[in-house]
Amino acid sequence: MPQRRSSGARRASAGASPPESPSYEFLGNQKLTPRAVARLSLAHVEAGGLRGGPGAPANRNTRGGWNNQLDFLFSCISVSVGLGNVWRFPYLCYKNGGGTFLLTYFVAMVFCGIPMFFQEVALGQYLGAGGMTLVGTLCPLLRGTGYATMAIVFLLDVYYCVIVAWTLFYLIATFTKLPGLPWETCGNWWNTARCSTGANGTALGVNTSMVLEDMEGFEILANATNRSTPVEEFWDRRVLQLTAGLEDLGGMQWELLGCLLLGWLLVYLIICRGLHESGKIVWFTALFPYAIMLVLAGRALTLPGALDGLVFLVVPDWGALLSAGPWIDGATQIFFSYSIGVGTLPALGSYNAFHHNCHKDAIITCVVNSVTCLLAGGITFSILGYIAHVQGARVADVVSSGPGLVFITYPEVVQQLPGAPAWAFIFFFMLLILGVDSEFCNVESFVTGLVDRWPQQLQPRRGVFTLAVCALMFLLAIPMVSQGGMYVFQLMDMYAASGISLLWVAFFQTVAVSWVFGVGRFAKCVHEMTGVNPGPFWRLCWLVLAPAVMLGIFVWSVVQYVPIRYGNYDYPAWGEALGLLVSSFSMVWIPGYAVFFMLTAKGSFMEAAI
Repeated sequence: MPQRRSSGARRASAGASPPESPSYEFLGNQKLTPRAVARLSLAHVEAGGLRGGPGAPANRNTRGGWNNQLDFLFSCISVSVGLGNVWRFPYLCYKNGGGTFLLTYFVAMVFCGIPMFFQEVALGQYLGAGGMTLVGTLCPLLRGTGYATMAIVFLLDVYYCVIVAWTLFYLIATFTKLPGLPWETCGNWWNTARCSTGANGTALGVNTSMVLEDMEGFEILANATNRSTPVEEFWDRRVLQLTAGLEDLGGMQWELLGCLLLGWLLVYLIICRGLHESGKIVWFTALFPYAIMLVLAGRALTLPGALDGLVFLVVPDWGALLSAGPWIDGATQIFFSYSIGVGTLPALGSYNAFHHNCHKDAIITCVVNSVTCLLAGGITFSILGYIAHVQGARVADVVSSGPGLVFITYPEVVQQLPGAPAWAFIFFFMLLILGVDSEFCNVESFVTGLVDRWPQQLQPRRGVFTLAVCALMFLLAIPMVSQGGMYVFQLMDMYAASGISLLWVAFFQTVAVSWVFGVGRFAKCVHEMTGVNPGPFWRLCWLVLAPAVMLGIFVWSVVQYVPIRYGNYDYPAWGEALGLLVSSFSMVWIPGYAVFFMLTAKGSFMEAAI
């Protein structure tokens, strides 16, 4: 692997005691004080040292690196192109009126997403460390940002594997009613009198006695806008076995618990030797989903009513742009989908050779990510248009928007294909790959961040530590596979790793790099590594536009705070308070550590903090 040091980095990493001259070159050949050089040297020692730096050969060999630089590109694509594209993007788009959300999404992509993606990868590559140590290295006052990042990725990892469990449930259920699918017809034990597969109100397959015993259900059945499809009822009443609300979690959904355990075993087996050893796995996991999605797109686009769904996807409601909802969901979806602010991208970049052109990889990954979102959105909204056509309803009214949207729309289209069970298996196998792919990258981000922070204690015990982390996350996710677990999951998805908490952490990370460390100095670091000199647009985004967009949306979302809902269910006040407490678990680290730093710092504040 190429040695990872510049002339300045060699001097800085040689030890904590600087030479005798009054100023020294480091990071982009900028002049820093002897105190700053010593502090940065210490930070690098804490982070495990720069690979190739004097005195760090053991760390270089134990930490490892990519065997092939294409492994890095495909790993970036794998972690950013995942369930965030196929699962989360469509339901947020549907929730916020289709084209309205799409507009806010692209604004956030241009001014925040792509510049910050590149910034995080470049930082990890330059310093050779995961996300926990980076900001503290550049701005000690904001070292709490690293801890906040680890808190967010920890919470994300806990609830993200629940989606993998849902996918495994569907994958197994594909074989339970051959030659058909269990969600094709009504008349099963989990169906209600509202269940209908016909466009004219007929409940095809519904047990007549069940209809007669439930007169309220019979009346609802006669109303086309209140009918439910077999696919919806399979999701709500068979998979989730959903209770009435957060107040009643019900019993354990044991089948989902088994799927959750299986999901975590898959994740652990992949990452037990470290992400850089899994390079060839991500080649397959990055490419296979596209083959399946293209086939599904070919079928979805030819369904009756598909055009109506596509129109809903691309035509914005201009009045809705005056509310905070589409903006905060559009911005946080970019961060969520690109894995910004959770430490994953610096962890991936840290395994790169020092002079690797991560600028090119960042652009390719971001473009692929957004194109994938549009592809998944096109499939989903074509199916929604088809469902609206069948039910004689508006596209906006056919289903309740929520985290389960993908488990309603895609099963609907696969049953329209010849050999439906085989296609259902292939689709859910693809979804499983996307979920496990994103999950093991995010878990690796958490493990790498902590190992880089405490290398002497954790690096020799990395395998045991990884197993302990996976076991803890599995235990914490158990409430989300109870019968009322979806309400807990919705709280986590809203407050843990998106929304205000993610905007908060990403804002201070950008401030630390672009304002405190300096956008000019950072640009010289990039040029030293890649030979690319970031132009005015990149610098303007890092310095002004990205922080302004994030701060504006954060303030707006607080001023126009909208209580959380799941379908037609309004969360109780204590549920809202619980969600805000989850958000504060990550947000409090930044001001908390800043106060601690100011109380314990020696010397003048400016000398210690910057």
